[in-house]
Amino acid sequence: MTRHLLSDADLSTVEQKEILALAVACKADRIGRQPLRGKSVALIFEKPSTRTRFSFDVGVYELGGHPLVVDASTTQLGRGETIEDTAQVLSRYVHAIVLRTSAHERVARLAAAASVPVVNALSDDFHPCQSLADLLTISEHIGGPAGVTLTYLGDGNNVAHSLLLAGAIAGMHVRTACPPGYQPDVSIVGEATALAASTGGSITVTTDPLAAAEKADVLYTDVWTSMGQEQEAAERITPFLPYALDAEKVRLAAPDVLVMHCLPAHRGEEISAEVADGPHSLIFDQAENRLHAQKGLLCWLEAHS
Repeated sequence: MTRHLLSDADLSTVEQKEILALAVACKADRIGRQPLRGKSVALIFEKPSTRTRFSFDVGVYELGGHPLVVDASTTQLGRGETIEDTAQVLSRYVHAIVLRTSAHERVARLAAAASVPVVNALSDDFHPCQSLADLLTISEHIGGPAGVTLTYLGDGNNVAHSLLLAGAIAGMHVRTACPPGYQPDVSIVGEATALAASTGGSITVTTDPLAAAEKADVLYTDVWTSMGQEQEAAERITPFLPYALDAEKVRLAAPDVLVMHCLPAHRGEEISAEVADGPHSLIFDQAENRLHAQKGLLCWLEAHS
């Protein structure tokens, strides 16, 4: 059976741990594991990207494979070819497909028609590659994600959704503090709550950023305006201001709190410069760990497909 990673919930707790263990091994020995030798991976981007694009390109190469990085607008996808036809054609050329897109339905349709593993490199609903890197980063600094309290401040977007699901699967206590009208999707919150009940974790959704920050082990934020929402940027500033990750939130959290941001960051908006560049910040460790976590994922998919 071909395995895909479209949502964090595609993995069990055991499988998530297996991928993180492979990520640790890949990080310890950058070129020692080459399960993709002689194989090619299509990396298709329908949205702009820095960390995802570079980390997958380098990761596939370091695993011995050939990365085919493609701007979707330069392919027949940009002229209306169906995602299903593209999936069937690429399945005959490459050994895995990575897609960064808008509507989550597109990556789901791609996977349904493909006969090779498909990875969601970001959709409007989920960002599972980011959450794997985040769990790896937390594990490196705390010793494992289980039992850790992570507070997410800001927009209930794809990153928030993935943190809810991945955190629940890992047995974490995930809190989201978002303005009214910008909270995570209720169905995803429900799914995460059910998962957390089986792993010893918990899910909390609130509009109170200060209560959410209190004694948190990890404080996490993301941009207030995601790709495709640029026309809403001005109207979002006022409701989001109380949710900025600033020195006040850090003081309320645990003394050794970890500060995380998936980047790109807008200093002075969702995170203050003193916090982003301060002693608690792990934002560049997170960015580096995208490479290692994705390599672990590709190794795992290769072994399970």
